Amino acid sequence: MKEILLIIFLVTLFYMSIANRMRGYIQVLSIQGVLMFLVAFFQLHEVSAFNLFWILLETIIFKSVAVPYFLSTIIKHNKITRESEPFLPHFVSLIITTAIVVGTIILASMIKDEHLDKIFFVAAVSAIFFGLYFISSRRKLLSHVMGYVVIENGVFILSLAVGNEMPMLVNLGVLLDIFASVLILGIFVNKIGDVFKDADVDSLTLLKD
Repeated sequence: MKEILLIIFLVTLFYMSIANRMRGYIQVLSIQGVLMFLVAFFQLHEVSAFNLFWILLETIIFKSVAVPYFLSTIIKHNKITRESEPFLPHFVSLIITTAIVVGTIILASMIKDEHLDKIFFVAAVSAIFFGLYFISSRRKLLSHVMGYVVIENGVFILSLAVGNEMPMLVNLGVLLDIFASVLILGIFVNKIGDVFKDADVDSLTLLKD
């Protein structure tokens, strides 16, 4: 079951590479949060009630509800256009995303470690590299925040690939990192929206001391 969920997670990356609506990106992030909860639930054979509550808080409540709601609020506040305005055509983005996933599969096949669950490794590393590509290929500052969230999702999945027990300290660091980054970047985007007409990275060239 977890293999199917991780494959669906990879499919969401392909969708983000060709989607052109900010709302679509937010919906994908919400879906990824649900998928990560289900993956963690099936991956952890012995999970306490506290750990289950923590996973629920980190994935469903925070990543699937709080972060999408926060990003939607930023869009409404700044009146950001629905288009994500990528630098590259969608077809090229799809090819690059495919190359990332295929390259990660090849890398996973080269690793000889019986303790490493390769499907987790592929999904996690693909999400991390895709997030980096997503940030560099979109004009909107808010898209960069979304790309960073995708990277954090990859880190969360990678933490599940190295063992059966949930590393609480790692998850706490990821949760605090996401909260701080989205909050700080959200305030930054709000400030840019007050100064510029649209939250485009090209607007940063107009900033002066």
